[in-house]
Amino acid sequence: MTRRTARLSPSAAQSELAAALANLRAELDVTEAFPADVEAEAREAAAEPLGELPDLTDVEFFTIDPAGSTDLDQAMHLTATAAGFTVRYAIADVPFFVAPGGALDIEARRRGQTLYAADGRVPLHPPVISEDAGSLLPHRTRRAFVWRFALDADGALRETTLTRALIRSRQQWTYDEAQRALENGGAPEGLAPLPDIGRALVAQEAARGGASLNAPDQEVVLTDGGYDLERRMPLPVEDWNAQLSLLTGMAAARIMLDAGIGILRTMPPAPPEAVAAFRRQTELLGLPWAKSLEYGEYLRSLDRGDPRALAVLQDAASLFRGAGYEAFDGAAPEQRMQAALAAPYAHVTAPLRRLVDRWGLVICEAISRGADVPAWARASLGSLPRAMASSSGLAGRLESGTIDRIEAALLAGRIGDEFDAVVLAQSTAHTRIQLTDPAVEASVDGVFGAPGESVRVRLLASAIATGTVSFEPV
Repeated sequence: MTRRTARLSPSAAQSELAAALANLRAELDVTEAFPADVEAEAREAAAEPLGELPDLTDVEFFTIDPAGSTDLDQAMHLTATAAGFTVRYAIADVPFFVAPGGALDIEARRRGQTLYAADGRVPLHPPVISEDAGSLLPHRTRRAFVWRFALDADGALRETTLTRALIRSRQQWTYDEAQRALENGGAPEGLAPLPDIGRALVAQEAARGGASLNAPDQEVVLTDGGYDLERRMPLPVEDWNAQLSLLTGMAAARIMLDAGIGILRTMPPAPPEAVAAFRRQTELLGLPWAKSLEYGEYLRSLDRGDPRALAVLQDAASLFRGAGYEAFDGAAPEQRMQAALAAPYAHVTAPLRRLVDRWGLVICEAISRGADVPAWARASLGSLPRAMASSSGLAGRLESGTIDRIEAALLAGRIGDEFDAVVLAQSTAHTRIQLTDPAVEASVDGVFGAPGESVRVRLLASAIATGTVSFEPV
């Protein structure tokens, strides 16, 4: 989930928040524990020998993840060449551990994805796999799907190969550590090309007409006293790392489309009337979208520190709607594009945390070596869109409910206080605002202030149990 933080000193409010978060999980029937037969099957699978595979343990792979991560899906090794760049991108071989039709498979299909909440993570697979045997932890030999991309100097993809292999990560970087190493010249050879590759891939995205929102993250951060709500901009290394995942997903989509079987992550383009309305809104906000700029180019030009830009990004997010999955076996689906990327795209880089990636990986690997797609994957393709839609809906309810309750707890005891805020958006009867400090978003009855404008509001009520807060304009 998008992580935020709500600073709470030890108090009755903290205890009430813990109870509210537990009740939310119970209401949504979110259970962390796995059935005994699933745990047993996972332990047995984790103990299996790795088998005979090409040995790439001499390649100095590494991972870059948020601090404290243990479910490591991706590892990389980057090389600058005379022609451009070579990217090796290794993805955890989760299919090796999950027997089709077994108890572990059935439970994973029921869960759909790892769920994230402030009071804990509900994993897709038992920790013996997701945080140990299947995770690309440093200094452990692991099975992986290794993608190899040859890129031109401008980031254009020239060649793609995919093979299952044994790898061994040398280091687990946090985003902060990797950013510092890149800035101070301390990055090892396999990491050093990341800024150049990342910028080249961003330029390729711009040339396609794609758009990355790159909005500030609103994060839940655990503190000694409870939680904290923070808003921060992603580090450049996070964007560059994300571009490698997008590169892989677009390559996977192309492999599946060429072979006539697979599953795509799709998003339809925004309708013309919605784009026109967004353009008018940018003018009202004083940050007009010039007709000479592509949509993505305009979003990338915004100063994320400008309160008006927050309102623009809030509106822009409304154009990125209708995302789903399209499974196909034969003719390619009519809707095959991911509009935000301006390209076909597939999810294949997070199999420890997302169900659908397991199918994408085994399909692409079979196609790449000229083999038949496994029968179990072909037979169950059609069930994936509904399973992923169901789990995504649950994830959204858990995330929004969690953040609502944290926000209410953060504001407990401040009834009657006044706060500075920025207007994000308006409907006919409500105004959506974001407080300047703490970083709480809320709706206020009535229409007041213009999007992007600074306003003053007063807190009328805050109910931790339901995650509801009420404000009035001052």
